[in-house]
Amino acid sequence: MIRTHNCGQLNASNVKEKVILSGWVQKTRNLGGMTFIDLRDRYGITQLAFNMDKEASLCTLARKLGREYVVRVEGNVVERSSKNKKIQTGDIEIEVQSLTILNESKIPPFTIEDETDGGDEIRMKYRYLDIRRNPIKENLLLRAKVSIATRNYLVKNDFIEVETPYLIKSTPEGARDFIVPSRMNPGKFYALPQSPQTFKQLLMVAGMDKYFQIVKCFRDEDLRADRQPEFTQIDCEMSFVNQEDILNMFEGLTRHVLKEVKGVELNDFPRITYDEAMRLYGSDKPDIRFDMNFVEITNLCQGNNFSVFDNAELVVAINVKGGANFTRKQIDKIVDFIKTPQVGANGLIYCKYNTDGTSKSSVDKFFDEHKRNSWAEKANCEKGDLLLIMAGDTNKTRKSLSTLRLHLADQLGLRKTNKFAPLWVLDFPLLEWDEDTKRFHAMHHPFTSPKTCDIEKLESNPSAVRANAYDLVLNGNEIGGGSIRIHDKKLQKLMFKHLGFSDEEAKEQFGFLMEAFEYGAPPHGGVAFGFDRLCAIMGGQESIRDFIAFPKNNSGRDIMINSPSSIADDQLMDLNIKLK
Repeated sequence: MIRTHNCGQLNASNVKEKVILSGWVQKTRNLGGMTFIDLRDRYGITQLAFNMDKEASLCTLARKLGREYVVRVEGNVVERSSKNKKIQTGDIEIEVQSLTILNESKIPPFTIEDETDGGDEIRMKYRYLDIRRNPIKENLLLRAKVSIATRNYLVKNDFIEVETPYLIKSTPEGARDFIVPSRMNPGKFYALPQSPQTFKQLLMVAGMDKYFQIVKCFRDEDLRADRQPEFTQIDCEMSFVNQEDILNMFEGLTRHVLKEVKGVELNDFPRITYDEAMRLYGSDKPDIRFDMNFVEITNLCQGNNFSVFDNAELVVAINVKGGANFTRKQIDKIVDFIKTPQVGANGLIYCKYNTDGTSKSSVDKFFDEHKRNSWAEKANCEKGDLLLIMAGDTNKTRKSLSTLRLHLADQLGLRKTNKFAPLWVLDFPLLEWDEDTKRFHAMHHPFTSPKTCDIEKLESNPSAVRANAYDLVLNGNEIGGGSIRIHDKKLQKLMFKHLGFSDEEAKEQFGFLMEAFEYGAPPHGGVAFGFDRLCAIMGGQESIRDFIAFPKNNSGRDIMINSPSSIADDQLMDLNIKLK
């Protein structure tokens, strides 16, 4: 037997028991007559005690052990003279009678501790060592708990888990496909799925009525902290439902997962339209853990010979509570921030509402106290508050102010990682105009149903057509999105037409789906949650990378296994591929 217990299991109730433990050497302390070793495994740490007076040879061997050696020990559980309340085994230690080295270890390239000296690249190169560290280990354990809680909820609600293919047909879904050549079909290629979208719709046609899958998806796009070329979705679809049914079902899923994994009770799930989200927050995924909503003051600012305001399409402000005590240096830093390429704004106007009832702005030359007070009234500014104002093109200004809003919230400690604020964003535009291609693209995907009352606008005013689409936002991150789907062939053909597909192109790309709609397709809709992102938010982090066992870097490379890599010439020949 290699072990009877794990290293996080023993406590005072086990005193006088003979046990066998195995694990990794975390730390060695040589105190002359005594040597202590912290033995670590996935479950915790147990202290091992070696006495030079009782077992000199054993103690000498223990002193030769290096960090990360894998060892097996036998011994008796005894009560510790100096207890350690920081670990779950801190009341006991093992009086070692036998020590076996199972495997030696080189000196690790970084310390295997909570606070490590390893940078991102070196930790990714030796990811199997990084996972031994508690923070990464705990992230992966959280991920496993989220997966279990998700499955339990969906199965309880009659969802059926169905696997869909990974080798599929390339279809236009927004991002670049990863392409896989077919040896048996020369000159032909599979694509890896960006999502199982068409397959889950076909499952609805097949009568499977409630489907789910925790599934890998693949997108060949530029990366950042919250993106990976392969990622995981909680993919769901339901038949004979309307939008309200779907929102209620997946509010329930979110409540269940947060309760089971984090012990958090979620209250309301507010709902706002896409237009409201852009007007109030300048973002379609607003963080509502804090206030600081946008206040439009265009009509209060124009006509005073201040060209910045007079020539602006929009003048909009945020109220920073208690911000009147910001120093000039602090305000200058804010101005410097908004001029960075990340924000791209030209300038910022401020107005302080002092505790003595006076106000002071950077545009006092153009606006008297009466005017400044009208801004305060509109923005609900009180004594001690700071009003920050931007002006210009509507879309650009909203985007810049949204970035500033989040920046200030970070600075002021308003984005608490232990607070969870969900929000549904509804009624997205069905289409968005692409200046490069000079045509409309689906904001979500081509299978999203327009609102019935807006269908006639497809011909006259396509940009005004709203979709039966919805996103679930949590703490300023989109964690899920979906829509009611088109289930009628005629409407789907009309949608393809407005997306610039010819009849031949639509048939070539999606003929299988169109044909399926002719065999009794039920009304259906669904949602997909970003599983990695949900785990990261629940773990209180922005990046998804440390919630994936073996992630890629920002170049899409796995530097641990050196992938992607070249392949042999004979493999290329088998695939009928010739490199330039």
